[in-house]
Amino acid sequence: MRANTWAGRNKVKVRDVPDPKILNDRDAIVRITSTAICGSDLHLLDGYVPTMQDGDIMGHEFMGEVVEVGRGVDPDRVRVGDRIVVPFPIACGACGACAAKLYSCCENSNPNAGIAEKMFGHPVAGIFGYSHLTGGFAGGQAQYARVPFADVGPLKIEPDLTDEQVLFLSDILPTGYMGAEMCDIQPSDVVAVWGAGPVGQFAMDSARVLGAAKVIAIDKEPYRLQMAERAGHTPVNFEEVDVRSRLLELTGGRGPDKCIDAVGMEASHGSAHVHAYDRIKQAVRSETERPHALRQAILSCRSGGIVSVIGVYGGFLDKFPAGAWMNRALTLRTGQCHVQRYMKPLLQRIERGEIDPTRVITHTLPLDQAERGFEIFKNKQDNCEKVVLKP
Repeated sequence: MRANTWAGRNKVKVRDVPDPKILNDRDAIVRITSTAICGSDLHLLDGYVPTMQDGDIMGHEFMGEVVEVGRGVDPDRVRVGDRIVVPFPIACGACGACAAKLYSCCENSNPNAGIAEKMFGHPVAGIFGYSHLTGGFAGGQAQYARVPFADVGPLKIEPDLTDEQVLFLSDILPTGYMGAEMCDIQPSDVVAVWGAGPVGQFAMDSARVLGAAKVIAIDKEPYRLQMAERAGHTPVNFEEVDVRSRLLELTGGRGPDKCIDAVGMEASHGSAHVHAYDRIKQAVRSETERPHALRQAILSCRSGGIVSVIGVYGGFLDKFPAGAWMNRALTLRTGQCHVQRYMKPLLQRIERGEIDPTRVITHTLPLDQAERGFEIFKNKQDNCEKVVLKP
């Protein structure tokens, strides 16, 4: 089959690779009909997530048709012929974390738990196409994929919905929604979102759906800010204004009630010297993160507010504003998304027309053009917001 693979720092390559096979009784094989390039994939591309190997199949956002199931798969949950969306964290459904619906913390799905434990103190769940740190599982930017615990995670989709309407239930829509949900939004709240990429857009939409009075979009790309503004959100360009000062103006001097970091480890900063400091430290691997967005969110949030972090961080950062966090009674919430928890409720919101996931799609390409897709997405060419790949 054809698959998009990691080929070293700043390089992916579409190659012929062996077809996946059933390895365990609860596996399924899925013929992929749609997959996507995620902002988190860029952290792999740029070499900031360790343990990637040449030939690893990329991608953790995918859906398709079940073509084979293991003998242990519950037929009431998944059958051959079903059309399913696959969540990016692999969850067993039986451990303590899964029982608590903390699916991205599953205790049984990562065969390389020892590596993750050395990095994070405790292991994390297996993740499709996201390094050997999270299990070394082949990803979904391919014609076929093996799905472990197939009767736990995947969501069956009826034929009246298009792939484009439901594909992002695999990751970015639940991730954005969880970012807003962690804010405990009240009707009077002003919510500021750092990052107007796809996850940030869905965090904004989710904050609105959950009742926020105003949602502010912070980014530097005009086309992303225009997309957010068309959806009813207030744009702030951090290359044109001082973010904290502008947020104080918009909130009567108090700061946003809730702040969401939807950027993560490769953030930019409007000040060249501030950006250069962390960019150089990251380039020489003396830190793994550029935490501009996280610092701004903490320093901008009103006292007693909540900072929700859904941008991906992988290791260590410098100059974390612990004093502002502690002395102003801020609550910091974060986590890889527990996707399985949100798929059905968000599917219902899509069906009711409350959220339109298709609004972020700007490019649809054949799988064989994945290299081009990564290039335009990473470099923000052609007003690229989200790339969907068709195997």
